[in-house]
Amino acid sequence: MVYPLIAANWKMHGSRTFARELVQEVVQATQEDVVAGRYAVLFCPPALLIAEVADRLKATPFLIGGQDCHPEESGAYTGETSAEMLKDAGASHVILGHSERRQAQGETPALVAQKVLAAQRAGLTPILCVGELEAERNAGQAEAWVTEQLHQSLPDRLPDPNRLILAYEPVWAIGSGRVPSLEQIDSMQRHLQQALSERGLEQIAILYGGSLKPDNARAIFALPSVAGGLVGGASLNPQTFHAICSAAREAD
Repeated sequence: MVYPLIAANWKMHGSRTFARELVQEVVQATQEDVVAGRYAVLFCPPALLIAEVADRLKATPFLIGGQDCHPEESGAYTGETSAEMLKDAGASHVILGHSERRQAQGETPALVAQKVLAAQRAGLTPILCVGELEAERNAGQAEAWVTEQLHQSLPDRLPDPNRLILAYEPVWAIGSGRVPSLEQIDSMQRHLQQALSERGLEQIAILYGGSLKPDNARAIFALPSVAGGLVGGASLNPQTFHAICSAAREAD
């Protein structure tokens, strides 16, 4: 896997036309860097658009991922999508445990851990999201909270310890325009590295996400503890997303 990895989480946005146009513009702008291995780009569109995007990116080094998966391979789970279905549609990665799902869908760490196992079962690389609420940050409990969330969201044993990516996303920063200081980001990333090391997972890369934009991306990517970014709203604009990708190259 090439790092820095810049992952675009489209959330619930886009149409087939939107996907074609956005992917085309981003690929044109970043292809030279991606082919040269300066960074990797991962598109995570809504499930209905994964096959469309995958078809557009055939025979290219660009990556495709899903935004969630069900723990089971198949069954009577109306409205759900299995990891195997994502894989069949062309995905290689899947975002799991995003704070929006933990909060809005009530996902527990135990359920997230089951989904991590499901993703690896299907041959996908899970991008496991962890992050604190503002209350935990203000109470000085951010590192303890996120570490506990990490441990509870990881299965006791991973089938493939090398097939995992972690993403630190402070919940209070997502979509708010507010960003932790570089010192706070680095401290948390290093704390998570230590927590992973205690589980024998010191090789796992950690991305940063949460109001990541062109004007702060270079400084964040320059932190040795940060292996790339999980980009939300800013990934929906090809010029903005390209600028964030360029920041990863310049910070290298």
